[in-house]
Amino acid sequence: MFPLRPDQPQAVASFPLHSSLSIEEFNNVKWEDINDCNNNCIREEPVLIPKTNRHILRRTRSLNAPSPVQQFGPCGRIMKNSAMVMQIQDPASQRLTWYKPPLTVLVIKKVSDASVLAPFVYLVDWLLQEKNMVVWVESAVLEDAQLNENVRFKAIRDKLVTFKDGRDDLTDRIDFIVCLGGDGTLLYASLLFQQSVPPVMAFHLGSLGFLTPFRFDNFEEQLTSVLEGHAALTLRSRLRCVMHRRSDRKHEAKTLEVDPDGEARPAANSILVLNEVVIDRGPSPYLSNIDLFLDGKYITSVQGDGLIVSTPTGSTAYAAAAGASMIHPSVPAIMVTPICPHSLSFRPIVVPAGVELKISVSPESRNTSWVSFDGRNRQELFHGDSLRVTTSIYPVPCICAQDQISDWFASLADGLHWNVRKRQKCLDELSDLTASGSEDTLDEIENMKFYDV
Repeated sequence: MFPLRPDQPQAVASFPLHSSLSIEEFNNVKWEDINDCNNNCIREEPVLIPKTNRHILRRTRSLNAPSPVQQFGPCGRIMKNSAMVMQIQDPASQRLTWYKPPLTVLVIKKVSDASVLAPFVYLVDWLLQEKNMVVWVESAVLEDAQLNENVRFKAIRDKLVTFKDGRDDLTDRIDFIVCLGGDGTLLYASLLFQQSVPPVMAFHLGSLGFLTPFRFDNFEEQLTSVLEGHAALTLRSRLRCVMHRRSDRKHEAKTLEVDPDGEARPAANSILVLNEVVIDRGPSPYLSNIDLFLDGKYITSVQGDGLIVSTPTGSTAYAAAAGASMIHPSVPAIMVTPICPHSLSFRPIVVPAGVELKISVSPESRNTSWVSFDGRNRQELFHGDSLRVTTSIYPVPCICAQDQISDWFASLADGLHWNVRKRQKCLDELSDLTASGSEDTLDEIENMKFYDV
């Protein structure tokens, strides 16, 4: 029997899990989910509320494993461990809140696209004039010749704060991010922030728009609602990738640093990716021969065109094209997908978030491999080098247009046309066929003309 929460009214009484209910009583029970962030219960025990005569089904708050304080049977329980890898929240409880009003906003627009220029100018002008916010843009934006011909932009050009990618550090300078374009703008925002990422609101002004749920038609109303703290969040996990060069092993201990949140990271050769890290054979005509380790244990050798290690967000990108399943971004997992493997039994696998994958070129491999991170920073992986990949503690908080479930399935339908097919006709539309009696001959049925109603 679960103990009552301190904030529960005394009129609420719980009954044992094995209390008897008749079939009629059980079928008449009204079940509801309640958000109980303080109760990590494994069993879903009903609670009887006498005043309303309802039973409430408590919802588990532990998505990837039972709570450490729970026991199993009379004797078994999970060992307490202070070195917990991560804490997984219930996605339904992830709501955006501001502990102080946001003052600075970073606006990222799609490059080399004239159709984005007008929405960009309207948005920036509105943020400056109506919301009195400090607007940051990339310095290359001010060099756009078409943009500088816009009269409205000339009036606000000097009010913008600029930065240069690779030179200026935006950590702790930006409160809010707005993306105008396609999925590439969100990937670029993730690349700019290699630690904590501000909330991201992405408007669909690009091609596919799988990660951009907002439409620009009524941006004023939508932005105002978000700035007031009324929005759901999808925490998109990222992968922390660290290159270990054979030539740098002597200095490996010196290159590791520990950030304020306790995550050990190399000073120069670490990168966080939102979609995937890809290891391929590059220009070589030979198969890739890559050794894969999981938490230090050898798993298998990948022989084929390469390997994709992706987040749930990246499961709908390159991994999906390579035959992997699509995973909701709130699922704590890492997906490993071979590219054209030289074995028909090598299927994509999903491993728990938090484990460390080590990828290296096999000693007997005929060639080296190449690595790219979200399609960028492509570099060669030599014999003796290794790549270590695990889940980062810094996700990308993406603001939902509706909620986590609706946005994701809408993107599957709009972007990938998932499960779209011609509708099967119902029996009423085939009335001519059903009207034929069982005594009709086969020739008579074949000679009948069928028309769509």
